[in-house]
Amino acid sequence: MSSASPTELRKAFSSFATGVTVITGIGNNHQAVGVTISSFNTVSLDPPLVLWSLSDRSVLLDAFAVGKKQLIHVLERSQEDIAMRFAKSTGDQFAGIDLVTGASGLATLPNCVAYFECETIAVHPGGDHRIIVARMLNMHYHEERDPLVFSRSQFMGLSLPERAPTE
Repeated sequence: MSSASPTELRKAFSSFATGVTVITGIGNNHQAVGVTISSFNTVSLDPPLVLWSLSDRSVLLDAFAVGKKQLIHVLERSQEDIAMRFAKSTGDQFAGIDLVTGASGLATLPNCVAYFECETIAVHPGGDHRIIVARMLNMHYHEERDPLVFSRSQFMGLSLPERAPTE
């Protein structure tokens, strides 16, 4: 195997389909912040731990430091516009969205497949990113909703098989 350029690596990595999440937190100015992440992954069931990564250059690093809370939103297949909105760090990302602010102060985006409220317990260096490990505090999910998937630089829906009715 030869070494690859960052462009080639990105193209090869895009062959791996991932779910799409938006992670909200609270910035230093006590304002809601958010970022689109496809690096979300489960780590452990007991204790319930997840990880995700954020660029070393992100202005949001402090919002997700050890001890900070975040809300991970697993996007629904029709939420491409929300994914794109939070992929950019310009403008008011929350404008026009019917937000609910929970008891934790975290902004909640409507109609997602799942929600994981977490607290960062560790941040590790990972090349040009920081790997954030978080402990899950609360969760809520909707089995009837289909997730948004990202692969080969494109969004796509993932339809789950029909479930047999329960009596």
